[in-house]
Amino acid sequence: MAPKPLFLCTLLTFSLTFARISSAGLKYEVINEVPKTPGGIKFTEKIGIPYTKELLPTLTNFIWSTILQQSSTSDRKPMDTIQVYIRESTDAAGIKWGQSKINVSSNYLDIVQGDLKWDFTSVMYHEMTHVLQWDAEGKTPVNLVEGIADFTRIKANYMPPSFAKPGDGDKWDQGYAFTARFLEYCDGLFPGFVAKLNNKMRKTYDVSYFKELSGKPVEQLWKEYKTKHGKRN
Repeated sequence: MAPKPLFLCTLLTFSLTFARISSAGLKYEVINEVPKTPGGIKFTEKIGIPYTKELLPTLTNFIWSTILQQSSTSDRKPMDTIQVYIRESTDAAGIKWGQSKINVSSNYLDIVQGDLKWDFTSVMYHEMTHVLQWDAEGKTPVNLVEGIADFTRIKANYMPPSFAKPGDGDKWDQGYAFTARFLEYCDGLFPGFVAKLNNKMRKTYDVSYFKELSGKPVEQLWKEYKTKHGKRN
């Protein structure tokens, strides 16, 4: 591919709003690639890079200590930089990609009603969990991975109004808030359940982990969970 003209590179450079912060050896980068779009403007005015810079280390420490219970660096995913990009996208509010990158959709930021900073923080709890959690090198079912990320939102008390209520759902691995509520139940019965489940999934995944941690197959746990909340299986 031919080199891009210098003036295009210069325009790109000045179109970015960029900041970096370091905490306990882990660097955080926040890049607003679309500062002139409606969503990019709302990010700057309602959320801002300074808030995001303060938020990211807080989320990291919360997830390490409360959700994954990883006090030792040897238990954690190795990384040196976490990057958050504000970009135009219609796919989702936020997406984790690569090892430690998060895209936040400026299109989503533009259409959020209500407290935008609160909504952004809720999304970031979910996406930062994806950055830090184990997923058996991609072998863990996606719906369980998403459930653990939404479990973080429960523990942080950052659940949006549409979030599933305890007992909701048709199956334990329905994903997102439905699976998160089930994991909340398991964690209540067996403190540290989610952290232990995550740590088992460093290299491999097997549904039998639920029985290893609770003494009961996952389907039995699900049935008892539904019964507890007076819901039909």
